[in-house]
Amino acid sequence: MAKAIARSSRSSRGPRGVTKAALTRHKKQIAGRLSQIRSARSQRGFARELGVFQQNVNRYESGTTPHADFLITLALQENVSLDWLLLGRGQPRRR
Repeated sequence: MAKAIARSSRSSRGPRGVTKAALTRHKKQIAGRLSQIRSARSQRGFARELGVFQQNVNRYESGTTPHADFLITLALQENVSLDWLLLGRGQPRRR
């Protein structure tokens, strides 16, 4: 019985001990940070600047995990730290 409990708690962790709950929490926080970067700009205008559809920006701000291409484009065009965007570490803007 104890082995089954230990095995089930290990299965909810990734290879480096990150729990699924922590991963989900980080993914949800990306949406808020995207909104923060967009600031007062409309989703449509922001999407145009990044070369994506407005629906993508809407989905990402609603909690869908953004694609790597979008994240890289955002980081380069907006001078945003990916470490901050994805994990909330450091400063939003790169130096």
